[in-house]
Amino acid sequence: MWWEPVVAILAGLLLVYAVALVLLYLYARRNPETVSMRSALRLLPDLLRLFRSLLTSAEVPASARVLVLVVLGYLILPIDLVPDFVPVLGYVDDVIVVAVVLRAVIRRTGPELLARLWKGDDDGLRVILRLAGVRTPK
Repeated sequence: MWWEPVVAILAGLLLVYAVALVLLYLYARRNPETVSMRSALRLLPDLLRLFRSLLTSAEVPASARVLVLVVLGYLILPIDLVPDFVPVLGYVDDVIVVAVVLRAVIRRTGPELLARLWKGDDDGLRVILRLAGVRTPK
């Protein structure tokens, strides 16, 4: 049937999202001073909104848009550097790739533009900037 691959892809994405939520939940419990539980749970949807904003904003250079498309393609495709069925490490490579791409995008656009395009709360933005290696004042 034509719908079986679609269901498999959606199930895989749902599984990745659930694992990421659990990892964020555990991180927020261990580091309450860094990010609140609410911000941790909203981080993935806010990050996806940021990627959409980066793709649609006229202020973002074309090279940064290409990087965002590349990372989205990497996350969607089933081929990874470390297969996702490997416990913990399978998802760590995705986080590292996102962090590297975010750092490159921020170098091309500047943290100010990223902050303007961010639709989430301030805790989430601080986590994203920290993930990308940008130092922010406390």
